[in-house]
Amino acid sequence: MVLEKERDILKIKAEKLSKLVTTPSANVKTKEPADVVTASRDIHRLTTSELAKLVCDVFYEMHGDRRYGDDGAIIGGVGMINGKAVTIVGTEKGHTVQENIQRNFGSPHAEGYRKAIRLFQQAEKFRRPVITIVNTSGAFCDVEAEDRGIGQAIAESMQTMATLTVPTITILMGEGGSGGALALAVANKVWMMENAMYSVLSPEGFATILWKDPSRVPEAAEYMKFTAPDLLDFKVIDQIIPENYSNRALSHDELAIMIKDMLLTEIETQEAMTPEDLLAAKEARFQQF
Repeated sequence: MVLEKERDILKIKAEKLSKLVTTPSANVKTKEPADVVTASRDIHRLTTSELAKLVCDVFYEMHGDRRYGDDGAIIGGVGMINGKAVTIVGTEKGHTVQENIQRNFGSPHAEGYRKAIRLFQQAEKFRRPVITIVNTSGAFCDVEAEDRGIGQAIAESMQTMATLTVPTITILMGEGGSGGALALAVANKVWMMENAMYSVLSPEGFATILWKDPSRVPEAAEYMKFTAPDLLDFKVIDQIIPENYSNRALSHDELAIMIKDMLLTEIETQEAMTPEDLLAAKEARFQQF
């Protein structure tokens, strides 16, 4: 009885949120870039694992790159969405300090990207749509990361995504930093959360490197044009996912309802295309830059 009541509540919410799904970009409120930076780094933002569990009927996580080890900063596996098998891969942050240490604060090592590549290739073999979720300040960078081949792993991940002939969708969930983010974002469609950012480097890095003045971070944030509305204008992204409705923030459950509806619609659209057309559309999308 309780379960049926919960389903009824979710159905009502889904009907209300369906209005956002049709034109989600029109429901986004303009924010100061510096405020977007803060919001994108909020420790309570929806994570890849949480979204996978909320969107999928079941989700089976897979581990390891079959060469070195497993990387907690990237998770991935196979899920079922309304009976449809999909591959989900994404960077993972935590909600607590301990969780973030375990996840390396969402900064992947080479083995994380190699794990992603393994899952991409598996999805291609079994004709499963690929959904990637990005929330990272960038790939981990130290001597050990270089020893493990982080640069090559990022390049190979981008190459593998670029050559996939199955439906591909990327959701920029929070921070999207440099090649570490782009390695999981070479998709036919790229969506961006209202309070996410996507840039070659952080505004702190921009102000420090280019202006030698860390106090100019807010100015750098304005100058860099990394917010969702900016990137929609530049056609870097295809759609903005709103995070507010009727002057209140959407809950994780509500966001998942909306994203699930969007995913099912987009997957159906892309599955109607031939593999050759999917590949050509992806190539055309990225050649415009």
